[in-house]
Amino acid sequence: MRKISLMLTITLLFGLEIFAQPSIDGQILKEESKDTLSLSQNDITSAAGDESSQSSSDKETVSDKEEIENLKGALDGLNESYLDTKSTVDALKKIKISGYIQAQFQSGEIDGTSAAGSGGDFSKNMHNRFAIRRGRLKASYDNDITQYVLQINVDEKGLGLKDAYASIKDPWIKTFGLTAGVFNRPFGFEVPYSSSDLESPERTRFNQTLFPGEEDMGAQLEITPQDGPLSCFNLKAGIFSGNGIAQETDNYKDFIGRLGFKFPFEEENLAIDGGVSTYLGAVRVEDGKSLYKLNSPTTFERDSLTRKSDRVYYGADLQLYYDLPVLGGFTIRGEYVSGKNPGSSSSNKPYTYAVGNSDVFLRNIACYYITYVQNIGLSNQFVIKYESYDPNTDVKGDDIKGASGSKLSSADIKFSTLGVGWNYFWDSNVKFTLFYDIVKNEKVNPSVTAASLTPYKDDLKDNVLTLRMQIKF
Repeated sequence: MRKISLMLTITLLFGLEIFAQPSIDGQILKEESKDTLSLSQNDITSAAGDESSQSSSDKETVSDKEEIENLKGALDGLNESYLDTKSTVDALKKIKISGYIQAQFQSGEIDGTSAAGSGGDFSKNMHNRFAIRRGRLKASYDNDITQYVLQINVDEKGLGLKDAYASIKDPWIKTFGLTAGVFNRPFGFEVPYSSSDLESPERTRFNQTLFPGEEDMGAQLEITPQDGPLSCFNLKAGIFSGNGIAQETDNYKDFIGRLGFKFPFEEENLAIDGGVSTYLGAVRVEDGKSLYKLNSPTTFERDSLTRKSDRVYYGADLQLYYDLPVLGGFTIRGEYVSGKNPGSSSSNKPYTYAVGNSDVFLRNIACYYITYVQNIGLSNQFVIKYESYDPNTDVKGDDIKGASGSKLSSADIKFSTLGVGWNYFWDSNVKFTLFYDIVKNEKVNPSVTAASLTPYKDDLKDNVLTLRMQIKF
């Protein structure tokens, strides 16, 4: 506006000056006036243009600011969306779904083959069978400090719970942990060892007998030092119901614990692991029933007053790992267990209190196994395994005569098993297994006439061949 006012003033002054000049110069003055007026009009037009340009520039600046604000808002929205997505992804990363299926075919020697150590006895009129030995689906949530696990097992027999526990670890030195729920018993090496990683189709007969299902319900303290001279050691110990995956049936609780160690010798391609374990428990003897203890090589002594029977095991295990040049790594494992096991007159499985149960028979036991595993390249694995299970160390086979009142039965017979097999790893998820179990039993006294003992005069025809395919994810 200042420019326009200035131009108008200049134009007015020039006009007055022109009218004041003599007529002789009128023509010249008129021409100059025209030029001046023309110049003034150009200046006015230029000034107006500048004004318009300035206004347009201001509008463009406002528009740019609006666009910047819009872009900023959009970026803020994208950032918020990214943070929400990241939070969701971080949470999902803590959740893991895994599982495996073991489909198998087995063949026994005769119909109704006894196969207590090979997945259970065959039906009366068959000696071969297809089965889903294990079908596991596991969901876990791991937040580093806390963990939640739920695992189920599905096979042709139905659906069952396998694991259901929560655990927490101290957030400071991450050495102490607490686990509660249904989970593996902390005894020995083979019991808590994953079934999908077993080199043989099954655990040993005595571990299947003493620790059926591997899991139990209770709470456990774990100590695993991360650094320092104690980092080679670990302790797992807890209080359990003693009934496996089942409801409580008495007030007695069992203590189970294992002190383990790991000594790596990396330069020698060698590692030595092991541990000692203990199981201190008890079972209730039902009112009106008796507790029997062996008082001679052939006779059990009756105790009708005691309402409690011990269940005590002690164990030691050792594992040696060595990497052979060219051929591959090999593993030697061994485990020994002894103690007192309460069973029934006809079974050496741990006694569980329930109304209507039979008398309790307390037996001294001793059992062990040794396994050799040789990797051949990356895809093949040779396995040989020997085990011995003596459910009554105070009795020999010849002592079992079936005499009236002796109370000795097939539950007191010693078994040994030699297993030989081959594993082929198709890839990291698929494994094929070929395994043959050769089972031997103690022979009872030839004078036996009882129908339940007569088959044990000779070695039972209970060898089993297993073909299995395992797929895990």
